[in-house]
Amino acid sequence: MNTTYDLPRTRATPGELAAALRDSYATTLRLVGGFSGVQWIGPYLPIVNPPLWETGHVAWFLERWVLRRSGAPSMLARADALYDSGRIAHVARWFLPLPSPEDTLAYLARVTNAVLQQLDSGRLSETGELYYVELSLYHQDMHNEAFRYMRQTWGYEDPLGHGIRTAAIQGDAMPSGDAEVVAGEVELGSRRDAGFVFDNEKWAHAVAVPAFAIARRAVSNRDFLAFVEDAGYRRRELWDDPGWHWREDHGRRGPRYWRRDGSWQQQVFGRWQALELDLPVMHVSAYEAEAYCRWAGRRLPAEAEWQRAAATAPDTASCRPYPWGETSPDASRANLDAPSPVPTGACAAGDSAWGCRQMVGNVWEWTATAFHPFPGFAADPYEDYSRPWFGTHRVLRGASFATKPRLARLGYRNFYTPDRCDVFCGFRTCAP
Repeated sequence: MNTTYDLPRTRATPGELAAALRDSYATTLRLVGGFSGVQWIGPYLPIVNPPLWETGHVAWFLERWVLRRSGAPSMLARADALYDSGRIAHVARWFLPLPSPEDTLAYLARVTNAVLQQLDSGRLSETGELYYVELSLYHQDMHNEAFRYMRQTWGYEDPLGHGIRTAAIQGDAMPSGDAEVVAGEVELGSRRDAGFVFDNEKWAHAVAVPAFAIARRAVSNRDFLAFVEDAGYRRRELWDDPGWHWREDHGRRGPRYWRRDGSWQQQVFGRWQALELDLPVMHVSAYEAEAYCRWAGRRLPAEAEWQRAAATAPDTASCRPYPWGETSPDASRANLDAPSPVPTGACAAGDSAWGCRQMVGNVWEWTATAFHPFPGFAADPYEDYSRPWFGTHRVLRGASFATKPRLARLGYRNFYTPDRCDVFCGFRTCAP
């Protein structure tokens, strides 16, 4: 049975997509190029994928949606049986008869070059064709970010980073206090003229938001350390039942990559170094964020509140593409595709109209909102992107230092289960 999809219309040209795909491919090669031997599989962990499988999956996805929509065979024997994430349970990915690293990289190269040749020659030029290229490009960008947090999880060096940057904030004043946001409406979701969007963003609809106060900056290591040192991980009254059970199951006494060895330290891609107090707290689950909020007499923002503070201005409910307006991101406005996080006071030029800083870039931010579809939702052709995860995941907004600028739109909704603390996630708070 044929299905008619309500697809967004891409704004990108074939040349722009070819350049972006070359960039994403080069990033993938840098992120997996240093693996050797057992590192290609790594120790089993239920929150990450084996790098060898993930590399092949990136190639398979690009081939499946760009080159094989008409049913053509794969360039790699048994590719569907090896790399279809919708059919292969996560645990099974560690035990599949995967091709060697050399053959896997050769498969990725063949697929990428075939797509680039079609883009460069003009054979992929129709709006519908370009949609699938853009979908596959962003899919690869997401996996590249996953390769980076996988390296952090396993304590591998990050070939794109240099540890934590300790440079000064370049004269930016550290924001403090709350932004007072008056009651009004905000558009949640993306408009039909926005270009490429994912299905969970469809479509824009107005939401009334009561007045609220939201922190001008994300919670820093300094802030979170006060919670830790006030026995925040040992005080049952600060945790809800799922959070307390999670904390007990993991034996957690502080953030995942912190330790006290005379002074406080944090582990960054396998190396222990002094805890940088002005950086945003990172690698904390939604449970930890909510426990901190109870300790501080605060709360997490709802998704609509986050969007209103990030995307609107006091005199209008319409949403900007970025907190600062229409201009594309640069290093003065947002810390994206970067070696490491920066202090919570950096990037002052990127403040929202309400005075909130770093609402795009540096760390993904947990919200209090469960991941559900917007009214009128219908899945796009890649039906497993959103629909299987409704109701079990939590919405995060913004972007991290490892996110490509082309993905850092204010309409983009990230989503993880509330126990996840391996991703580059932090949070900001609201007054109760």
